[in-house]
Amino acid sequence: NNERVTVRDITLTPGTPVSMERHQTDFVTMFLVGGKIRTTANGKSTTATRNFGDAILGHTGAEEKLEVISGSSARLIIIDLKDNPVPPVPNKSGLPNAFPRPRSKKRLETDRLIVWNYTWLPGVPTPMHYHDKDVVVVYRYDGSLKSTPPKGEVVVNDYNVGTIRFNKADRAHTEELVKGQQSAMMLELK
Repeated sequence: NNERVTVRDITLTPGTPVSMERHQTDFVTMFLVGGKIRTTANGKSTTATRNFGDAILGHTGAEEKLEVISGSSARLIIIDLKDNPVPPVPNKSGLPNAFPRPRSKKRLETDRLIVWNYTWLPGVPTPMHYHDKDVVVVYRYDGSLKSTPPKGEVVVNDYNVGTIRFNKADRAHTEELVKGQQSAMMLELK
């Protein structure tokens, strides 16, 4: 929870519907662990199969009940978008922006955000890049990433399944998977 977003991590268990409170802002639902999900809103039910990395935009005032109807639990990350816009930082670094990058997949884009999915491969560093936007990152696996900024001060960050981080804009680095496996959903705020 900060000036830009509130993030909720919700696990849906088969047979146990979850009623969501009325959303006070627009929001994005991202699926860390998917499943067959029934959504009931305004007296109407819809069912959809959701996979890791799927992202859905919801709007202010929405009230919904969610239920996983497949055989195992589903895990959702709901990000409420606060009305405190911060424009992207001008990129004066000479480096490419963080996204798009090789192997990234754009999952959702609006005038306020872009959701990307990205998987790191062992021994394959990302291109050196610049983050011009604040970003919410949700990690899918247990794995360690080596981060190296242009000046070379290496830091190794260990992430577990479901780790959520908010990273401010105006930073540059390259990343490399050094332990385990790692993939993430990244919501860039415009």
